[in-house]
Amino acid sequence: MSKVEDFLSKEEEQKIVEAIRMAEKNTSGEIRVHIEKTTSMDAYDRAMEVFHELKMDETELKNGVLIYLAVEDRHFVICGDKGINDVVQDDFWNCTRDIMVTEFKKGDFKQGLIDGITRAGEQLQKYFPWLEGDTNELSNEISRG
Repeated sequence: MSKVEDFLSKEEEQKIVEAIRMAEKNTSGEIRVHIEKTTSMDAYDRAMEVFHELKMDETELKNGVLIYLAVEDRHFVICGDKGINDVVQDDFWNCTRDIMVTEFKKGDFKQGLIDGITRAGEQLQKYFPWLEGDTNELSNEISRG
């Protein structure tokens, strides 16, 4: 079994999916987590490639957020679509990243992801509140490369 499968237990994975579901209850934004073993590309470039592969750039309000992790490379990237980047403060993703790094350094990847998802959801709620009729446009399941 590779490190990607070992990275999170099934229980941890379900808690992360639940955190996504809870975060999305208050926003029309869409949050995804993608985990893969390694990438030969620059981590940000690979994250953007995954963003497009997962069709995250096809949300109606351009308000998708991807948390991308390359486990063996020890890299992660948080990227948002144009609709988000047009309205949030310049340090928005840095603050979210810093919260996650604190837990990642302790080896608590589940909590780091949950904290990042929660913060992203809170911020998205300010700019993209949930409105009557909003649908969940993207899966909440963790994808793997």
